[in-house]
Amino acid sequence: MPISAGLLPFLLAALAAIGPLSVDTYLPAFPAIAEALHATPLQVQQSMTAYLITFCPLMLWHGAIADAVGRRRVILAGLALYAAASLFCVFATRIEMLWLGRALQGLAGGVGGVVGRAIIRDRFQGAAAVRQMAHVSIIFAAAPAVAPVIGGWLLVGFQWHAIFVFLTLYTLLLLLACVLWLPETLTIEHRHSLHPRALWQGYREVLGNPAFLKISIATAFFMNGQMLYIMSSPIFLMRHLGLSPQSFYWLFVPVIMGMVTGNVLSSRLAGKLRVDRVVALGIVIVLAAATGNVVLNAFMVARLPWAVVPMMIYAVGLFTAFSGLQLMALDMFPARRGMASSCQSFIVTLGMGLTAGVAAPLLWDSTLHLAGGMAIYCCLGLAFYRWARAALKQAEQHLP
Repeated sequence: MPISAGLLPFLLAALAAIGPLSVDTYLPAFPAIAEALHATPLQVQQSMTAYLITFCPLMLWHGAIADAVGRRRVILAGLALYAAASLFCVFATRIEMLWLGRALQGLAGGVGGVVGRAIIRDRFQGAAAVRQMAHVSIIFAAAPAVAPVIGGWLLVGFQWHAIFVFLTLYTLLLLLACVLWLPETLTIEHRHSLHPRALWQGYREVLGNPAFLKISIATAFFMNGQMLYIMSSPIFLMRHLGLSPQSFYWLFVPVIMGMVTGNVLSSRLAGKLRVDRVVALGIVIVLAAATGNVVLNAFMVARLPWAVVPMMIYAVGLFTAFSGLQLMALDMFPARRGMASSCQSFIVTLGMGLTAGVAAPLLWDSTLHLAGGMAIYCCLGLAFYRWARAALKQAEQHLP
């Protein structure tokens, strides 16, 4: 029996949470994994890169396939593959095996987030779509905060393998829930062909749109200002702040509070202000947080609690703007929402991969360097957003 509209956001949020759970749950176990698999910290960090290397390009295909065969089938297949990959990680005995398992997880880790956004746009319009996207984000936002806490306590009671047992069981429960309750929202007459020519035309239409590219790149820069700290959290929390693997909540709880506040603000403003005005408000908050973070780290030694306050304020601004940025991109292609969602997610995730593999290791040796990196991401995000708005206005002027 299909799930009710009121409960659908909970299921979609649980699906989308697979992505952040994959990234954050095992962060506290990095030292334990390095010791158990006789690996260096950099080699363990590259297990994150292995996940993102496959996660990122497959994001381009989840939506296109869902546009062709339907939303439900793609989600069910993705959950089955992710559960199998997580089980493979449980039995890793060498770092190379963990890299392979993480790469297999990445193949399906983005299905829920990409297809879930398309499901929302299939069923809701206008301000209702903004509210539903914000509701999903509120629930989804809990994952980055809860995940490292779960990982830390699993590490206390068991070995690091238990973290991947948890991911396997979580995915299997979601698979059962989707088999029982997830509706199909894309009717047959609205589906698109998977013929190479049709796919080429679709991707050329989406990725060849300057405004879409710029707003997606802006979203990626804003998101990665926060992801820089998440990817660097083992070093930031344990080395710079002197915390234990069970104390990751010092970063992630304030961040989740900021996320929830930003999503509530976005939801409340939907229908009262234009989407671009809500996005602009979020960007102002983000820039203020990043600027304050640089000033604090330039003149003070990083200490709790003030060291994590800028990340909380940044999260408020980011998630005030985030739903609007997503919908602004998807609404450019109402007939290809799945493909547009895939392409936007691909761009954002490509940035996450570069942050995890390049920016975080280069900047995590100093809290001031991390703060500076966040500020640079913000400035680039603002530049691309203004560039995107100019492109949209120019396109509107040429409409008949």
